[in-house]
Amino acid sequence: MRLFVAVLFTPEIIAELSAATDRLRNVAVSGNFTRPENLHLTLAFLGETSRADAIRSAMAKASPKPFTLTLSHFGRFKNTGGDIVWAGLREDSALSDYVERLYFALRGENFRLDERGFKPHITLGREVVLNAPLDIPVNPLSMECRKISLMKSERLGGRICYTEVDSVSI
Repeated sequence: MRLFVAVLFTPEIIAELSAATDRLRNVAVSGNFTRPENLHLTLAFLGETSRADAIRSAMAKASPKPFTLTLSHFGRFKNTGGDIVWAGLREDSALSDYVERLYFALRGENFRLDERGFKPHITLGREVVLNAPLDIPVNPLSMECRKISLMKSERLGGRICYTEVDSVSI
């Protein structure tokens, strides 16, 4: 299974991110845009593995505490062939602390993680080519995170689908 650890959003946050994705689509020449049901915040990507129990153990061992996610800005990672456009979050030390403990616990279970460091963002589109400047207004909605999810990524009917396979309550 292709697995990752993530935070799933409230319906209110999903609606706001979906509206932002629609506005992005209106100023893009092309791109692959994230469907509402796939919107999430990735905390750690593990890739192909059958070790879901070890991941869940690391998620719990990292002792998550409640934290607040607040939409704050939009940005992009520039790529040839199209950019990754994302929604950013206001800095939150409890989120950063949990991710640091999660990475430590996952490495203790012999998982290899991205060395670039954690930059919290929610992908709205990939391979996006814009025909105007990226100027999407931000509604700074917030939610309190009370659950961390273990997610599976798979292709069903030609579409990428993310499914929660387990979770840790905070």
